[in-house]
Amino acid sequence: MTKPALESFPRSERVAQMQASSTLAAMQKAQALRASGVDVVDLGAGEPDFDTPDHIKRAAAEAMRAGETKYTATGGTRALQEAVVNYYAREFGARYDISEVMATAGGKQALFNAIVSLVNAGDEVLIAQPYWVTFPEIVKFAGGTPVFIETEETGFQLTAEQVRRAVTPRTKLLIINSPSNPSGRVVAPAEFRRIMETLAEHGVYVISDECYLRFVYAPAEVFSASSLAPELRARLCIAGSFSKTYAMTGWRMGYALAPREWTKAMLLVQGHSTSNPNSIAQRAATEAFNGSQDCVGAMLAEYGARREWLIKALADVPGFECVAPEGAFYAFPNVRGCLGGKVKTSGALADKLLNDEQTVVTDGAGFGADGYLRISYATSLERLEEGVRRIRRVAEECVAG
Repeated sequence: MTKPALESFPRSERVAQMQASSTLAAMQKAQALRASGVDVVDLGAGEPDFDTPDHIKRAAAEAMRAGETKYTATGGTRALQEAVVNYYAREFGARYDISEVMATAGGKQALFNAIVSLVNAGDEVLIAQPYWVTFPEIVKFAGGTPVFIETEETGFQLTAEQVRRAVTPRTKLLIINSPSNPSGRVVAPAEFRRIMETLAEHGVYVISDECYLRFVYAPAEVFSASSLAPELRARLCIAGSFSKTYAMTGWRMGYALAPREWTKAMLLVQGHSTSNPNSIAQRAATEAFNGSQDCVGAMLAEYGARREWLIKALADVPGFECVAPEGAFYAFPNVRGCLGGKVKTSGALADKLLNDEQTVVTDGAGFGADGYLRISYATSLERLEEGVRRIRRVAEECVAG
């Protein structure tokens, strides 16, 4: 006799404890609104609004014509590995061996590989708060315990002293993200070095998520942990991505740079999950690192202009306070001045913006920062202007009570 259909699926314990991604939820809301014909202003997207540069697309087309449509080595083609190694040598003076680099299906897979290949049940993993939504979820999936370092008192700047206070005998790993998603803050090179020195004293491993590496606004400095002294890189994994820098989100290409034994462990994980990344996308990524970098400067200049306009505009929104981000393409305003009365949380404010003004932003609570909103300026200045007009109307209503 056939059993009746399941009313609920018996999720595994590890999956059952996962929280849905708030950033993906915001993207899905925007897509649903647009599909229904609504004039939506999407300020939730963590995705460049630029197209992938032509020279990168041409490389992919050439790969297809040349028949580069087969499996590659799990860690990627030799050409892509060499491109990553040469890029970090050229840009940051870092020396890596081919055995210390692997290609991944996006930066997120690099993070997943690094965490699950290292973390055991009960291990503590330090994460600066606010954090990218996926960090704690991967840690919990691996059986580890996320330990959050609150940075609001330092303007969302992680410091070596905060790290020192948070380390315990059970600390296995620190995840650091600079420039930060969601705050856009950048850890200064000297402070980054002090953080690494502190962790080296305790034998703690480090993942440096460098997804927004090139999107830094003067006078802040572009800095990669790869440029640190070899003794400070002994327990370091860099998780990188082509998605933001080269507007390649849909290509799903990332990479990891780590000591040889850690890389071997990550290759085991990848070998039994996705195997190699897309072969055609690998050729495109190779061209991204080897080819002209003019496209990066052009995108950064446009983001910089939008950033300057947006921060000034948000300063005039009642109940909003916003520190200028030094990197990435997000503003992260404190909106507690709008809360109280009928709208008590930043999540409720985000819902009101969606329902009343068809404007999508991301609730800061998903990043561990209730009372804040993440506003993406990876959209045109015209749409930013319209979005701020809508935000101001809602904020004025909230402040008026």
